[in-house]
Amino acid sequence: MYDVIVVGARCAGSPTAMLLARKGYRTLVVDQTLFPKDTISTHIIWQTGTASLKRWGLLERVATSNCPLISKVTFDFGDFALKGLAPAPDGVTECYAPRRTVLDKILVDAAVEAGAELRERFTLEEVLTENGQVVGIRGHSQGGSAIVEKARLVVGADGAHSVVARSVGAAMFNARPALTCWYYSYWSGVTLDGAQLYSRPQRAIGGPPTNDGLVLVAAGWTNKEFHHFRSNIEANFFKTLELAPEYSERVRAGKREEHFRGTADIPNFFRKRHGPGWVLVGDAAYHKDPITARDISDAFRDAELVSEAIDRSFTGRQPLEQSLDAYEQRRNQEVSAMYDFTCDFATLAPPTEETRLLLTTISKDREETNRYLGTIAGTVSIPEFFAPENVQRILSKGAAA
Repeated sequence: MYDVIVVGARCAGSPTAMLLARKGYRTLVVDQTLFPKDTISTHIIWQTGTASLKRWGLLERVATSNCPLISKVTFDFGDFALKGLAPAPDGVTECYAPRRTVLDKILVDAAVEAGAELRERFTLEEVLTENGQVVGIRGHSQGGSAIVEKARLVVGADGAHSVVARSVGAAMFNARPALTCWYYSYWSGVTLDGAQLYSRPQRAIGGPPTNDGLVLVAAGWTNKEFHHFRSNIEANFFKTLELAPEYSERVRAGKREEHFRGTADIPNFFRKRHGPGWVLVGDAAYHKDPITARDISDAFRDAELVSEAIDRSFTGRQPLEQSLDAYEQRRNQEVSAMYDFTCDFATLAPPTEETRLLLTTISKDREETNRYLGTIAGTVSIPEFFAPENVQRILSKGAAA
């Protein structure tokens, strides 16, 4: 009998298992993958995420994985650009964009080092219930017979299409249709000054440097155009890059090292996060468009919040339902503004005249540029930054300058 079974061992699952194991709980984490293995991902870990890695003692492992430090972010709107770096939480200024083959292996290894039991190539067949309460899982390893494991709590960290969420009937709310589609690959021989992102009407371009001298180069279209994009991926990809001519020239001078990856299956939703004997973390609980690259950093914060909530209950300080209620309410409050902000970006619509005036004014002020980038990175409150009185302050400051 385990204290906790975590289903899914990537950016939400392994940290959850690691943190619980560090607290002394008997923890099992299962995944259908054999690590290291790649997955479609945004890669960027914003300062809130690197702050988590630092607290966990894992930041140095990422920093020494031949993954370059990102010390500047450029957000180019065509006739002006925002260049800077978000304000740092707790003095952590670093941003990184590691390959998922690197990051996920670091996280999985850390969970095992903490004492969690890992089962790879494990297929979940069923979430077990007794009298309406989740009590464990049934599944099998590759080529093996069915295995039943019981636990006080099952954590679903198995992504946007979570089997755990589907099995327990976790209600979805505030859902919005898929807004974008993306293709990306990795190039060598491309020099970038930090992460570079280009916003164009109905298109998005760019990406960060990653491990081993490679650069992730991505192109995004509106979701309704996916079938056209897919009809000739390479031609449409390079046609999109031409909307940022200097960037396109640098990419063309380099060499594509891997095949294109892409998807249009990008739902936007919240799910009910917990119920009798189960709780959801990461993309299983809350999923949004990748355009703000928040998924990894958000998953890390989820892991910290849910592990704290479980510990409060298991140590008798608070009933489990109340503790998980508090986790759900806090998490939804923290991410609701980012969700709306992300979905608005993901329409790929050009900025309104009011927004363009604000952004051009911000682009001339380093401090305000950094604060705006902080709304994307999660280090600056979106409601506070875009409050009418703050917008007026920025515009007045710009006019005076």
